[in-house]
Amino acid sequence: MAETRIINEKGQDVKETVKPKATVAQKKKTSQFTYGIILFAFMIGAGVYLTNYSSKHIIIWGLGIFAGFVLQRANFGFTAALRDPAMIGSTVLLKAVIIAIAVATVGFAYLQYSAVSQGLPLPGKVSPVGFHVAIGGFVFGIGMVLAGGCASGSLTKIGDGFLTSIVVLIFFIVGSLLGVRNYDWWESTFMPEKGIFLPDVFGWIPALLLQFGMLLLAYLVANWYGNKNSRGL
Repeated sequence: MAETRIINEKGQDVKETVKPKATVAQKKKTSQFTYGIILFAFMIGAGVYLTNYSSKHIIIWGLGIFAGFVLQRANFGFTAALRDPAMIGSTVLLKAVIIAIAVATVGFAYLQYSAVSQGLPLPGKVSPVGFHVAIGGFVFGIGMVLAGGCASGSLTKIGDGFLTSIVVLIFFIVGSLLGVRNYDWWESTFMPEKGIFLPDVFGWIPALLLQFGMLLLAYLVANWYGNKNSRGL
């Protein structure tokens, strides 16, 4: 509350209590809280609806929400992990990506070895390496830098209220549909007939040692590069 001295129509000096207007930050906070309640109710309702199918859907739904929360709070994105070393010399996110790949390697190796040892088909898609990987990586790299985010980063930004990321998402979907439509041409033109699965070439233990060795080397180089640039500031 605040008091303001004003002159009334009779020329008398009077005091009037004036309520201060809400600041932009206060309005934004109130608006976000309302949207948060609506979104939370939607998540609960969707979870209840998925109970009509199977517990697997509930687990996937919960993991998706948890992953989205972690990505938003950590401000994590593959674009920044690959862009920051060149632009600002920071390798914090790059090292986080390397650690994430190492953790995923443990999980995937366990699932794949368990299936193969029981005579089951190899889970996951082992894709062949070829020129299509370099071309796709180059095009996607340019696109995600111009868009300011990769797939996960764009989704996180949409949740944060960046409306321009909706445009990115639309064209991401369009590009994916075009890629699926022309997949046969890419496969026949660029892709080898068979993919390379390291355990088939070297054996499980040597393949894992090679994988973790390369990741460790990449982490050490990234750590050295980041420390070098931080000392230069």
